[in-house]
Amino acid sequence: MRLALQQAGLARAQGEVPVGAVVLDASGQVLGSGFNRTISGSDPTAHAEIVALRQAAAAVGNYRLPGMSLYVTLEPCAMCLGAMLHARLARVVYGASDPKTGACGSVLDFHTHPRINHQTQVVGGVLQEECGELLRAFFRERRARPKPAEGEPFGG
Repeated sequence: MRLALQQAGLARAQGEVPVGAVVLDASGQVLGSGFNRTISGSDPTAHAEIVALRQAAAAVGNYRLPGMSLYVTLEPCAMCLGAMLHARLARVVYGASDPKTGACGSVLDFHTHPRINHQTQVVGGVLQEECGELLRAFFRERRARPKPAEGEPFGG
């Protein structure tokens, strides 16, 4: 999770919502890492988890990532968890819960649905306070800034 927090710090430094993710193989080797790039990339799918999954899949030359784990600083949304299930990850570990879009129990409990054909172990609350404080501080700073001009995300 510390590596995911480092990635989240990179996102924050670029003005992105500070979420970071890493994909590790069964031996603990990092195969993919990423941070939110939705604003800079004008890409609603460029969540940290998706960036890390793409990198890991490219590293192994396969869209399936069985036996691997993804660590992310914020509870995944439905899009990201869906991608993780399609990748056949063995485990997803997240830090802070997301009461607005969390798909691992906060809003939805997507991974436990009995009709989903792949079951992934999900563990939440790892370094929860540290992950959550990074996000809270980011949004406190954003709220303290003047409103952005129309069409400018988060005040540039």
